[in-house]
Amino acid sequence: MEKVAIFVDVQNIYYTVKEKYHCNFDYNAFWAEVSQGRKIIAAYAYAIHKGDEKQRQFQNILRGIGFEVKLKPFIQRSDGSAKGDWDVGITIDVLEHAADVDRIILLSGDGDFDLLVDKVQTKYNAVVEVYGVPGLTATSLMNTAKYYREIENTLLLGR
Repeated sequence: MEKVAIFVDVQNIYYTVKEKYHCNFDYNAFWAEVSQGRKIIAAYAYAIHKGDEKQRQFQNILRGIGFEVKLKPFIQRSDGSAKGDWDVGITIDVLEHAADVDRIILLSGDGDFDLLVDKVQTKYNAVVEVYGVPGLTATSLMNTAKYYREIENTLLLGR
């Protein structure tokens, strides 16, 4: 049975799905799809903690599905911009798991991950599968990953 580790850039998926489809990503449908005939070794969802109740409920849903939710505090800068980036944390966790799995599944459209994807596939010989929103996923990330899966109707809530 293929061993898999899943890494979800929650903010990236939330905003790109919202922008393109005006709805939400269906984490239950995603889990059903990627777990079929596979053994999930690790599953992480990286999110920003703002402390509101709706967000806590969503995080509990993710935990109920099988994700370990990793949170960083939301930081509002004095100029009004916000900070909340998990790129380094995701990278570290992917590298920690790459030698122990057959496949890394990354949910993000962030082109900064193309170097990570290349490293994992060449050094660890793990297949990398990227899930991203068409038109909002970096071309470099799609081209670097062994497989690119478009987030579309079967993975959307309320469509």
